[in-house]
Amino acid sequence: MTQKYHAQIYVTLRPSVLDPAGTAVKSGLSHLGYTNVDQVRIGKYVEVTLTADDETAARQQLDRICDELLANPVIENYRFDLTSV
Repeated sequence: MTQKYHAQIYVTLRPSVLDPAGTAVKSGLSHLGYTNVDQVRIGKYVEVTLTADDETAARQQLDRICDELLANPVIENYRFDLTSV
């Protein structure tokens, strides 16, 4: 019997990769008076609902989805939280 799962996926740049969008936001915050912000990194948040035979199968499918479409494994990391619904 298949189970429905909900995943919250977070994709972020690897620490060694420059983040020009984060730098621009940090600059904007500084201009607004938020001078105590040390660093800003920009990422992506994606929600996916899927069905799978079990949690292991759902996690394997999500790993493939992230590797093949949602994240660029050369410059990005990803993680996800998975819950059954």
